[in-house]
Amino acid sequence: MALARPHPARLRRSREHRIVAGVCGGIAEWLGWNPTLVRVSFVLVSLVPLVPGLLLYVLLWVLLPRAR
Repeated sequence: MALARPHPARLRRSREHRIVAGVCGGIAEWLGWNPTLVRVSFVLVSLVPLVPGLLLYVLLWVLLPRAR
């Protein structure tokens, strides 16, 4: 049995856990993870040549709305 969230949170850029634009902080809040874990994971995934990390970050920065 999967645990469901009572009110699914929307993915947004974080205002509290931000270093550059709040993208990794927003993903961490959405997943319920530690923001540092998301940042380190993002950097490690970006090291793979097939994943353009900076382009992905900028794309998410533009597409994700800022948290209220």
